[in-house]
Amino acid sequence: MHMKVQDVMTTDVASVHAGTPFRDIAEVLIARAVGAVPVVDGDGRVIGVVSETDLLRKEEFREQYYREGYRPPLRARLRARLGQEAGARTKAAGETAADLMTSPAVTVTAGTTTVAAARLMDEHGVKRLPVVDAEGRLRGIVSRHDLLKTFVRADGDIEREVRVEILGRSLWADTSRVGVHVHHGVVTLTGQMDRHSAARIAVRMTRRVSGVVDVVDELRWTEDDAPT
Repeated sequence: MHMKVQDVMTTDVASVHAGTPFRDIAEVLIARAVGAVPVVDGDGRVIGVVSETDLLRKEEFREQYYREGYRPPLRARLRARLGQEAGARTKAAGETAADLMTSPAVTVTAGTTTVAAARLMDEHGVKRLPVVDAEGRLRGIVSRHDLLKTFVRADGDIEREVRVEILGRSLWADTSRVGVHVHHGVVTLTGQMDRHSAARIAVRMTRRVSGVVDVVDELRWTEDDAPT
C-alpha cells in the first residue's frame, strides 16, 4: 500500500568518480542545481556522496559561487561546531571526490517504501538518497521533494485503492455497507460493519495508504468486540 521509491525517484542522475577533481564536482552541482552528487566506482557502484557542504569547506568555492560571507545551513554549522563531522580539516584540503566524499553512502533500493526513505533522511540529516540495485550500482536518486509526491495523489486514486485493496481484498469482513469519500487526501469512512474490531482495522489500514493525509472515522458497528 505504501508507495515505493521507484514510484517517485529521479533516474536522470549525475555522478562523479573517486578521482573527479574538486572544480569538476563544483561545476556538476551548479549545472544540475543539486546539493549533492553520488560517487561511483568503475562498475557504477555507489561508494560515497559529495555534498555542497563538503565543498563549502574551501573558501575558494564559497567566494566563487556564492556571495562573500556565505554561511552553510544551520544543520551543517551545528554539526561542525559539535565536532560531529569527522575529518573536516581533511575535507577542507581535499582535491578529489575521494578526499571530499562521505562514505559509506546512505542508500536505498527502488523497492524501499517512501516512508522508510523519509525516516532514513531524517535519521542521517540528508536531503537525498542514492537509489541502488542489489549489487549497489546507481539506479537513481530520491529527494525530499520527490517524497512529497506521495501526498499529491489524486483523490480518485486514493479512493479506488481504499475500496479495492483495503475494503475489497484485505479485510475478512463484510464491507458492502461501508462508504468512502476522499477530499484533499482526507478519507472519510462511513456506514456499518458487523464488528468494532474490523472497523478499527479498516481505519488503521486506510491510514497506511500512500497519499492519505488523515482518516475521519464515522463507521458504526453491530458487535462491540474490540478491547477497551
